[in-house]
Amino acid sequence: MILATASASSTRCSALARSSISQPVIVQGTSGRELVQMQWGIVPHRAKNPKLAHPIINVRAESLAEKPSFVPLLKMRRCLIPASGFFEWKYEGAKKIPFYIQVNDQPLFAFAGLYDEWHDPAGTLLSTYTIITTDLNALMATVHSRMPAILAPDYEERCLTGGPLDTGQLRAMLAPYPAEKMSLSPVSSLVNTPTSDDGRVIRPVVSLDGEYTP
Repeated sequence: MILATASASSTRCSALARSSISQPVIVQGTSGRELVQMQWGIVPHRAKNPKLAHPIINVRAESLAEKPSFVPLLKMRRCLIPASGFFEWKYEGAKKIPFYIQVNDQPLFAFAGLYDEWHDPAGTLLSTYTIITTDLNALMATVHSRMPAILAPDYEERCLTGGPLDTGQLRAMLAPYPAEKMSLSPVSSLVNTPTSDDGRVIRPVVSLDGEYTP
């Protein structure tokens, strides 16, 4: 999965969020919501050397409450990852076809995530996050095996508010987003090229051969 973020001055794709690249993440600060730059791929605060750690870019919603390393983050370090869309790839034999997925009528929405902070002895701070994934809805089942947990607007505030969530609250908040409220379209294979970071990567293509069509 790769995220697409929206430009501050337009709704076109302006940046592709890939692991190890800093992206804006929304957290609950002491005076309200804060937008913090974080690296995608969570590095536990207990790690001795982040360069030797194995960053976790996704974590399954179903097992969150069972993993000791994520329980404290689930309680106090939930976050929102804003996006205007995301990419997934459908396998057809040896071929991978990229698709761009959006939430209808929401130019900007949020994934549910967790974050952590690592400090070195000199006090340098490294903030990292992971995206929570959940079961598929009917639309996403046509292209992939998992989907990110997209938050309904009503759940965004609850996600940021600290404190424990019971099983029912967690299940409702991280449930698959309704398929009828999402759309997807095949896009150019340009999205596979890290240097292609502009509106062409989200423009639908006429055919599924993966070639860019102006």
